[in-house]
Amino acid sequence: FLTDFERNQIIKKILETVIEEENKRKPLTDEKLASILLEKGYPIARRTVAKYREQLDIPVARLRKKI
Repeated sequence: FLTDFERNQIIKKILETVIEEENKRKPLTDEKLASILLEKGYPIARRTVAKYREQLDIPVARLRKKI
């Protein structure tokens, strides 16, 4: 079994990877990131995704958008 800390680190790593690989013209919202994590077996709330994203110094989708 994983500790909460280990689980959080795994989730943050997945978030970083997914955001790194996203289409920069149409970045993923926190809601979409939460559903991707759910598909991978990590059911967490959108607000938790937002908290982790902020801890990783990753801006919101509209600020990640590249034209």
